[in-house]
Amino acid sequence: MNKIERVELMMVDLVPKVKRTDAIQSFISQQTPIVKIIDSDGIEGVGYSYTIGTGGSSVMSLLKDHLAPQLIGRSPDNIEAIWRDLKLSTNATYVGPITALALAAIDTALWDMKCKRAKLPLHVMAGGAADKVKLYTTEGGWLHIEKEKLVEDALQAKELGFYGAKFKVGKPHVADDVMRIAAVREAVGSNWDIMVDANQSLTVDESIRRAKNFEPFDLAWIEEPLPAEDVDGHIRLCQSTSTPIAVGESMYSMAHFREYMQKGACSIVQVDVARVGGITPWLKVAHTAESFNMPVCPHFLMELHVSLVCAVQNNRWLEYIPQLDDITTKGLEIVNGEAIAPKAAGLGIAWDWDELNARRINAHTAVI
Repeated sequence: MNKIERVELMMVDLVPKVKRTDAIQSFISQQTPIVKIIDSDGIEGVGYSYTIGTGGSSVMSLLKDHLAPQLIGRSPDNIEAIWRDLKLSTNATYVGPITALALAAIDTALWDMKCKRAKLPLHVMAGGAADKVKLYTTEGGWLHIEKEKLVEDALQAKELGFYGAKFKVGKPHVADDVMRIAAVREAVGSNWDIMVDANQSLTVDESIRRAKNFEPFDLAWIEEPLPAEDVDGHIRLCQSTSTPIAVGESMYSMAHFREYMQKGACSIVQVDVARVGGITPWLKVAHTAESFNMPVCPHFLMELHVSLVCAVQNNRWLEYIPQLDDITTKGLEIVNGEAIAPKAAGLGIAWDWDELNARRINAHTAVI
């Protein structure tokens, strides 16, 4: 039986190409942990995750000191067993973002290996429900962008074939948000989707107030209106508005998603493969959402999520935010506003190793 013989760790720091701001933070740095796993058959799997601004060194330390050494000698085919054992070994720090991000880097590498061994692309290996998915863009909707530019970007996205656009809300007064939404809706018309994202910045009463003011504009969803730990607040909000409520970007366990779905605290599931701990738990959350008749519209990581949403039946959208352009040799394939699932065996991400090695932070490079 094939065994894992070597694990290589590195981290690169990627600077966003545009200024990214929301109601609670500025996105100025993307620290990207990368894991390469090599087995006794010579098959290599590459996985990754990310942090926004801080925490990358903590993820790397957890990988180097605790998780990666446990992989040596194990069969990479036993993905469920490895995920379970690594999770149990980090019981003192699970549930939480640092542990989930570290688990995800390993788990995505193991899935890359599994697909390469089978000579299948991830979207087929993980389910094969579709080979393309509709795109909406976020890259032109940051909170600092003025209304006129917001409208211009939405019209450009529509012209390019995107099916919708998302922009940030959470301005000091509800009237400021309404003004921006109204301007975009008037420009793009009624048959094009608009999403908004509050990034957990609102209180319950303010989220109910703003949702009521947003209803005339027929939004596709309001994303992260409240802190993720406030399940009861999300229930109250869902019961008070006809606008769909989307959550998931800041949730780190399958149980948290199950609680939201069971209690009617959301209607759209935005599970993030890095933040939930990898492909293994991502698929479980997606299938649970299907049992609740809820769509999956994942957060960020479009280069990886394109394959995952195409693997499941309840896919609806993929979020367009370029992330890996500078460290890959081939970008996301887009045809008529839809993202095409990669056909290459594995995750379908064409890493540029020369660029990765040039950008790596040597303090966080290790071989196990």
